[in-house]
Amino acid sequence: MATRIAYAFILLINSILSWLMLTPWALKKLEHLTLDYMSITCQGKNCYGYVAVQRINFALGLFHFIMALLLLGVKSSKDGRASVQNGFWGPKVIVWLAFIVITFLIPESFFQVWGRYFAFVGAMLFVLLGLVLLVDLAHTWAEYCLEKIENYDSKAWRVLLIGSTLGMYTASFAMTILMYIFFAGSGCSMNQAAITVNLIILLIISFLSVHPAIQESNPKAGLAQSAMVAIYCTYLTMSAVSMEPDDKQCNPLIRARGTRTASIVIGAIVTMLTIAYTTTRAATQGFALGSSGGHAYAKIGDEEVEHGLVDQQPISARREMRAEALRAAVEAGSLPASALDDDDDESDDGKGAKDDERGGTQYNYSLFHIIFLMATCWVATLLTQNIDDVEMSGDFAPVGRSYWASWVKIVSAWVCYVIYGWSLIAPVVLPDRFGH
Repeated sequence: MATRIAYAFILLINSILSWLMLTPWALKKLEHLTLDYMSITCQGKNCYGYVAVQRINFALGLFHFIMALLLLGVKSSKDGRASVQNGFWGPKVIVWLAFIVITFLIPESFFQVWGRYFAFVGAMLFVLLGLVLLVDLAHTWAEYCLEKIENYDSKAWRVLLIGSTLGMYTASFAMTILMYIFFAGSGCSMNQAAITVNLIILLIISFLSVHPAIQESNPKAGLAQSAMVAIYCTYLTMSAVSMEPDDKQCNPLIRARGTRTASIVIGAIVTMLTIAYTTTRAATQGFALGSSGGHAYAKIGDEEVEHGLVDQQPISARREMRAEALRAAVEAGSLPASALDDDDDESDDGKGAKDDERGGTQYNYSLFHIIFLMATCWVATLLTQNIDDVEMSGDFAPVGRSYWASWVKIVSAWVCYVIYGWSLIAPVVLPDRFGH
């Protein structure tokens, strides 16, 4: 967990730094520290703006790409390369910062191409991955609750499942009503269309989830999953209409803000925190998409003792009993002699009791860094795509306040509905593929 938090923190710092470099505010503060003696330029040009954001995110993306290559094929902490993932934080931070410095020596033309094509593709892949994982989470949550209800006839789990479903649907309809009231006035055709389409698809996938044909092929499908997808997609739509520019007088939130600078700063930090959290979750749960590739990753959060019994024996006593059992098995010919060497390695300095990845890593290290690479592409694209020149004139630039960002959220909601709808229909149209 500490490793994942550390990488998320680095992404958060890198994202905030990128946001600050959109405007000359940070550079003016640095110049002021030199009593305005030094003027900071990059190859005779400004060191802030579009290219600066691409440079900083490219640096962290390059760091994660190299880490992905170094850790390719690591299956457990017995592999010496695993320590690179979980340790050496000082050198890794130095390498990351060195990459940032080096990127400012690369010509701007490279980053114009990188940002316009490669980073954009990586950003779209990151958004798509997040939508797939959201649908997977919806199915996992509902099936987990149903499993508890079936196995233990638990009234508490039944209340939780029904209550959460009703609560999410109520919140979805409440947000829809609020959007119609505040963001769908006269002349706001884009908002009216987005809100209406979201509501129609919400009703369609809800009906689809309880259709007899769907229930016959997948009895665990139902309103619980569609409720989670509905509230997420409705939230995306509401976020889109509430963050669009106010040039058509369709966004009263912008006009109602009293402290504009504070709202921009808070909004930017919350956005970066959300991206860091989403990236970490996606990176560690990538095996849900079939990334295991035949390797059984240890589940995150699993305890060493899985039988649920209380074990009060001292660690040393358990280790001694284990060693005796292994020696007996080796003498009987049931195990090779190398098993004793593996046990000795696990017992040295008591590290075996603390290492929960000796039997298998909890997630795919290389995939983890590839997803973080895509996250840097998303941050760079979010900050630089279709920047409004008027909005950029202040000390701080608002994050995601463009029609491009709004449409990305709106279309993402539609794509999420499509993915969820296909997860319902696929077992019906492809019964052999899903074992029905």
